[in-house]
Amino acid sequence: MKKFKVKSFCKINLSLKVSKNKRNGYHRIDSLITFCRLYDLITISRIKSAQDEINFSGNFKKGISKKINTITRVLYLLRNRKYIKKDFFRINVKKNIPHGSGLGGGSSNAASLLNFLNSKINLNINKKEINKIASQVGFDAPISLQKKNTIIIGRNNKILRIKQRFGLNILIVYPNLICSTKKIYNRNKNFSLLSKKNYFSFSNKKKLIYFLQTEGNDLEKAVTTIYPEVQNIINFIKIQKGCYFSRITGSGSACIGIFHDMKSAIFTQKLIKLKFPKYWCVVSKTM
Repeated sequence: MKKFKVKSFCKINLSLKVSKNKRNGYHRIDSLITFCRLYDLITISRIKSAQDEINFSGNFKKGISKKINTITRVLYLLRNRKYIKKDFFRINVKKNIPHGSGLGGGSSNAASLLNFLNSKINLNINKKEINKIASQVGFDAPISLQKKNTIIIGRNNKILRIKQRFGLNILIVYPNLICSTKKIYNRNKNFSLLSKKNYFSFSNKKKLIYFLQTEGNDLEKAVTTIYPEVQNIINFIKIQKGCYFSRITGSGSACIGIFHDMKSAIFTQKLIKLKFPKYWCVVSKTM
């Protein structure tokens, strides 16, 4: 196998509603999810060896175990199911997406690798099975199998894909804090009744923005209680010219701002770099 490069895109929770624990200990959620043009870059090649070579590079490689991660988990699951028998791989993941941020980088890496191996080395895994494998890697991995705008519905966390592209102007700020998803969910006291709104009524961007402005992220209170600096970022973004709304994505700690135009987003990015010079900040466009 020659060397291949695969883009692994960043996930954004535009809204997130959380219900109380189900009997199995998991929460049920409603969430409107999009992806943006920020991505990790995965380089893959087949090697003549008795084991894989997994490496991480880039700005956010620190703290990622080479032995236990979403990439090694995918390879283990594929071998355990006999889809891969004798093949071994050299894989490098250039981490441009900060981990522990709520941006789903690790899950996206897993989903991208699954899709690549299934298509390029003809594993012939059907859609149902590939979703099952992805779900064993992590909650967000099945969502990232398709880079389409997505709704998670509370009943059995059903995944629904949306044909519309949103094309939102987005600012992302990461305050160098790794949030434990488990810790945030355990700390969360802000539960919602699962929504029955018609998510498919987004006939134009104006309606979408109005809907999102009335929504929120139920985990935000738990995150900002533990990390008050996250609230400072949200408040700062929110008051900037052209900003429709600001909140955390996922279980944090990354904060997002959705803007009327890219010029306003870029100007706010400059202000963020002046006010919070140690924080990572990027402007992008959603899919």
